[in-house]
Amino acid sequence: MNTYDFSGKTAVVTGGAQGIGLAVVQRLLASGARVASWDMNSDQNQASVAAHDVGDRACAVPCDVSNWDQVTRAVETTEAALGGIDIVVNSAGIAGPNATVQDYDNADWSKIIAINLTGTYHVNKAVIAGMRARGYGRILNIASVAGKEGNPNASAYSASKAGVIGFTKSLGKELAGQDIAVNCVTPAAARTPIFDQMLQEHIDYMLSKIPRARFLEVDEAANMIVWLVSQENSFSTGAVFDLSGGRATY
Repeated sequence: MNTYDFSGKTAVVTGGAQGIGLAVVQRLLASGARVASWDMNSDQNQASVAAHDVGDRACAVPCDVSNWDQVTRAVETTEAALGGIDIVVNSAGIAGPNATVQDYDNADWSKIIAINLTGTYHVNKAVIAGMRARGYGRILNIASVAGKEGNPNASAYSASKAGVIGFTKSLGKELAGQDIAVNCVTPAAARTPIFDQMLQEHIDYMLSKIPRARFLEVDEAANMIVWLVSQENSFSTGAVFDLSGGRATY
């Protein structure tokens, strides 16, 4: 396993209580970073952070990324506990129900867009000023291969993740003149609790589209993500990195 030195760096991982976010929290802590895990599930988040047993290098911060006031409070809480934020991995997201566009519930559509896309905007927006003032930053947004190809019966999820890709490219260009990198990854499906929101036939469909014939492992995602938020990634920005097991074709 490749190792990176994150000593002296403060990282925020949204959706850090489980899934890919949790795997990233573990890798960053193992590499010496101070890490704030932001998650809506306060109990699970607290238990997850306590299990890492790294003393005051980690903290659990309750946050619904779709709520701007909660995001700004989370920034204040994190900076008070761990210092200025150098790294953000925006992993918080939901899949929502599977249904055709004709039958899709409007409230579900709005909720998915609010968390997956507007939440990404909120989190990125909230940390930019501090990164610019300190002259350094690494932001990684988790999109999805569904944002590139579109999954049937998952229009809201696909649209939200396509939005994350476009947003990341835009912000990356805005900040390219400084040592602040903004990138995203487009994973194929990983077997995480997000599967609980999906129909089995939709899960089977996603697996059938992956040439490697298996789902992504969360540690595999963390391997790429941790490099992208390290100082070694000093050039790539506004970019999209596939983790699709061969599914993505462009």
